Amino acid sequence: MERPEAAPLGASHSCQAGEAEPGPGPAEEEPGGGAAGTMMEDCLSKKIEITVSEAEKRTGRNAMNMQETYTAYLIETRAVESQTEGQCSPPDSLWRRYSEFELLRNYLLVNYPQIVVPPLPEKRAEFVWHKLSADNMDPDFVERRRIGLENFLIRVASHPIICQDKIFYSFLTQEGGWKEMVNETGFQLKADSRLKALNATFRVKNPDKRFTELKHYSDELQSVISHLLRVRARVADRLYGVYKVHGNYGRVFSEWSAIEKEMGDGLQSAGHHMDVYAASIDDILEEEEHYADQLKEYLFYAEALRAVCRKHELMQYDLEMAAQDLASKKQQCEELATGTLRTFSLKGMTSKLFGQETPEQREGKIKVLEEQIHEGEEQLKSKNVEGREFVKSAWTDIERFKEQKNHDLKEALISYAVMQISMCKKGIQVWTNAKECFSKM
Repeated sequence: MERPEAAPLGASHSCQAGEAEPGPGPAEEEPGGGAAGTMMEDCLSKKIEITVSEAEKRTGRNAMNMQETYTAYLIETRAVESQTEGQCSPPDSLWRRYSEFELLRNYLLVNYPQIVVPPLPEKRAEFVWHKLSADNMDPDFVERRRIGLENFLIRVASHPIICQDKIFYSFLTQEGGWKEMVNETGFQLKADSRLKALNATFRVKNPDKRFTELKHYSDELQSVISHLLRVRARVADRLYGVYKVHGNYGRVFSEWSAIEKEMGDGLQSAGHHMDVYAASIDDILEEEEHYADQLKEYLFYAEALRAVCRKHELMQYDLEMAAQDLASKKQQCEELATGTLRTFSLKGMTSKLFGQETPEQREGKIKVLEEQIHEGEEQLKSKNVEGREFVKSAWTDIERFKEQKNHDLKEALISYAVMQISMCKKGIQVWTNAKECFSKM
């Protein structure tokens, strides 16, 4: 009897024993009420404007009844229609902690495993240069995180599937009782354990080449962006030093002007230009941090890609285990029906020691096995259909993500280059002004 092999999920193959016909199954409704075929025109971002307008430092007590300091963020929402009609109604607003954003994203990861879920901004500063504070309560860091949290909400609200989720909408509009609502969904019980995911990674026999390549790409993307951010931090350190050293020009020219009559005014003016140049680096590097944050978003997106790949590996592993179990039961059924043992087993040794089973006992066992085989075949068909639907939905979203990534990183790198060009032009202008000051002496 042939053993049913579990082909990679989504792969085209002939229908083998216990497997469903290849091809997509019926479209399923997404968790939270959103349909997979939702068009971009129906995205929540088209209907309401979302901003995280303010951050506030607060003190309270945690679950252990210990006092803690944390930052709360003010989320404001306003209907787009009221603005287009010329009405200026006040926005709806509520406060959320970073931990609540984390709870929302964890819920989305579990309920939408086929989606590349947008990442949150970093909880603590990474890839910082020496003058930048790594304190997560630092005002500049909190401001950048506020921008990142707003970007996260806009990303989710702009996604054609997860924007329809009721829990997400409640996160934006319902301050009290939201945590209880999301916990009542029981999403934590559906979360895959890390041990199970690791087991699937090493034991899956027929991995899908596309997801394997995607997993390798996400690792390489993370490595490249990490290296780029480290280089940028080193450049920022050195650039800061170069600019600040120009302040010494200003001090020297100012001191020199005090002992010169004819040259004094020119030296004083040149020194002023040098002081302005030295002070400008703080704003320049603060602006650079926003471009660095855009790169960090895709550093964290790499993990979101891997999460989709891990889920696919788990589904493929479950499919292979179901196929293996079905093959084992079919072999047992065949052995009972023919009275022959194909492999060494404890049952065979028992039969030799204590005698053969009666025909009635054998028929009873065969009947039980046939029922289990029927259930196993149905389960395998269901897993095949579920797997193909996952692959279809996941790859659609991965293609959407790739398009978004290419556009965003291109714009970020161009903007960063433009900023560097502008910075160099300002440096040229400072020395041009200094030259004019010297010429007038």
